[in-house]
Amino acid sequence: MASLALSSLYLSYKPLRSSFLLSSSNPSSLLTLNFHPKKFPKSNKLRTLVVAKSNDSDSADASDRLISALCYFFPFFDGIQYGKFVMTQFYPIQAIVEPLIPAIRVFKSFPLNDFLVFFTLYFFVVRNPNFSRYVRFNTMQAIVLDMLLIFPDLLERGFNPRGGIGLDLIMSFDSTVFLFLLVCLIYGSSSCILGQLPRLPIVADAADMEVL
Repeated sequence: MASLALSSLYLSYKPLRSSFLLSSSNPSSLLTLNFHPKKFPKSNKLRTLVVAKSNDSDSADASDRLISALCYFFPFFDGIQYGKFVMTQFYPIQAIVEPLIPAIRVFKSFPLNDFLVFFTLYFFVVRNPNFSRYVRFNTMQAIVLDMLLIFPDLLERGFNPRGGIGLDLIMSFDSTVFLFLLVCLIYGSSSCILGQLPRLPIVADAADMEVL
């Protein structure tokens, strides 16, 4: 844009200089009078459009990425009990979870913590237009993922075998739920840290419908 303005200045300046030599000894004054930045309003308009595009509803700055990444720890902490079988059998998974044990203990220290965190995230983040859509969408995904834990909880309450094939089925089911939560935590949090928009299976469409 600057080169376009300079080229138009150059074209307007040549004939004015030659005509001004016949009427004045100070061509710089005429040059100053004729240097009106006609193209600069368009430049400002273009700059505004670029800024608006960079502030798209799905874009995220550093704080948005951090908040979104932390939200995915909520369903994982809430469903940590489903990993009691798989963590005792596979040390690498236990090594991944071990650094999170202090935070998990704090989360589990009060029985109503999961409800408090749930309502806090929903009413103060998802329903808060001051947060970007990026943050609200990721928060809603974490909330929906946590809501799905109702089903394995109901299954365990209604079907609690002490041994045999029933216990094997419960162990396999709990381990599957835990591994799903672990994959969602790793994928969701790492994507947010990188500024990408993770879409978790099952819950992404529900989060889209809730976050306008």
